[in-house]
Amino acid sequence: MNQNIKNKLALLPDQPGCYLMKDRQGTVIYVGKAKVLKNRVRSYFTGSHDAKTQRLVGEIEDFEYIITSSNLEALILELNLIKKHDPKYNIMLKDDKSYPFIKLTAERHPRLIITRKVKKDKAKYFGPYPNAYAATETKKLLDRLYPLRKCLNLPDRVCLYYHMGQCLAPCVKEITEAQYKEMTNEIARFLNGGHQAVKEQLTAKMNEAAENLEFERAKEFRDQIAYIEATMEKQKINMTDLIDRDVFGYAVDKGWMCVQVFFVRQGKLIERDVSLFPIYDEPEEEFLTYLGQFYDQPNHFKPKEILLPEKVDDSLAEGLIEVKMIKPQKGRKKELVKLAVSNAQAALTEKFALIERDEDRTIKAVEQLGRAMNIHTPLRIEAFDNSNIQGTNPVSALIVFIDGKPAKKEYRKFKIKTVQGPDDYGSMREVIRRRYSRVLKEGLPLPDLIIIDGGKGQVEAAKDILLNELDLDIPVAGLAKDEKHRTSQLLFGTPLDIVPLSHNSQEFYLLQRIQDEVHRFAITFHRQLRGKSAIQSVLDDIAGVGPKRKQQLLKHFGSVKKLKEATIEELRSIGIPEKTAEEITRSLKEPDSK
Repeated sequence: MNQNIKNKLALLPDQPGCYLMKDRQGTVIYVGKAKVLKNRVRSYFTGSHDAKTQRLVGEIEDFEYIITSSNLEALILELNLIKKHDPKYNIMLKDDKSYPFIKLTAERHPRLIITRKVKKDKAKYFGPYPNAYAATETKKLLDRLYPLRKCLNLPDRVCLYYHMGQCLAPCVKEITEAQYKEMTNEIARFLNGGHQAVKEQLTAKMNEAAENLEFERAKEFRDQIAYIEATMEKQKINMTDLIDRDVFGYAVDKGWMCVQVFFVRQGKLIERDVSLFPIYDEPEEEFLTYLGQFYDQPNHFKPKEILLPEKVDDSLAEGLIEVKMIKPQKGRKKELVKLAVSNAQAALTEKFALIERDEDRTIKAVEQLGRAMNIHTPLRIEAFDNSNIQGTNPVSALIVFIDGKPAKKEYRKFKIKTVQGPDDYGSMREVIRRRYSRVLKEGLPLPDLIIIDGGKGQVEAAKDILLNELDLDIPVAGLAKDEKHRTSQLLFGTPLDIVPLSHNSQEFYLLQRIQDEVHRFAITFHRQLRGKSAIQSVLDDIAGVGPKRKQQLLKHFGSVKKLKEATIEELRSIGIPEKTAEEITRSLKEPDSK
């Protein structure tokens, strides 16, 4: 703990609020809330913690706090700060938690469609459904039962849906508003839990058709009944009421939390949602943060009531979500919460082995690498590789590993601009200068370690630019390969020396993954440029062949090789003028183009 943190800890107030933990670059890495700021923030720097929390504390170089007037205000502020800073140690629901609805449009000829956006357009919305499959299956069932139009714009003739009995063909027939009203009312009743009544009606019609010896018609009714049963009645847990509710349960173990949400719609448990994430605060506080993020999504459906586990502050949750919160004490609702908790515990137990194995390969490997090199844990590693063939199309590639995992959105490609010929050292100097000049200019995060896929010369070139031109003191290491082009040695220090690493260690396997990935990325980029330049050299100098015509030729013939074999007649057959076709044939058959 540094002196700055010690001084700030002594000044913390006995009030609720939020705190922001920062790393040595000033980046916010964790946002938390507290009923009493002094107690909560001090707890990070005293006592023992699990390895995961120790990792967080080990990165903290500074913190700041914001006092609030209540716990609810602190919870709301925390959610807003997480959105703003996107701290890497916080819960962050990256996926869109908006669910699909079935929409009955308010058009003259109404349609049934699946949508994730609820608008004020006089249409009726039913749902939400926990996944697109559930919504699609329900819509298929309704399409069989109620023949509304399917097309976006009315055609001038009937389509296949009409012949299948799934459309009334308003394109050629006059359908009255009364007919539509009857169908839309039945659809609304069906989707609001009345499918049992529809099933009984179909059963009566099936029996009547059978009595009248209309066996084909009776079979159609029987199939519709079977489809209703398969789609709507396969749930095992039912409630006697028809209230839409979400049921939450969570389990905590070894610094991880699993939250299970059961979606109960029209009295039926239709689906669940599972989230698993590390926590650094009290479980009840972390759960409230999760709850706020869960419902703070565009068009996220809020049910009539939410069932919560016993330890959660329901009044705080209700103030945050503005939905009735219940902590059931007995009966069926209590059993549902217990079931959600049991499922959360089972999921947590099941996934621990996978989590621990992944940590061994990633964050623990990064920590071991930092210890072996005697540097700060290199949580952010940036690796470079040059690629060229005899100096042609020289390029360089950058990949980024964060916490031992590739961050592919941060990969970058560089065309070498100032170096002529096969000069790896000059190329490395250029790309390091360009990369970190931009990082400084735009305030981007600096790496904890730079790895060069190369030996002493490339490493020294990179260090020279960083120290003497950009005034940056960032550890730079080189990765050397053996005669079989496999990762062999890590070179680091002044002067450069071999870092002793076991070839069976996870940190060595991490270096292998980094080297293989940056080499793959560089080679792929180089091949793309070579392919483009090959096409450019053959076609771009031919009179009458511009970008569109070049694209037309390659699309039709598939490759330059096949284009060289094409006759003038074949070229003319795809719309190429005779004079241009002759010029293409002559140019491609010249010795320089072969």
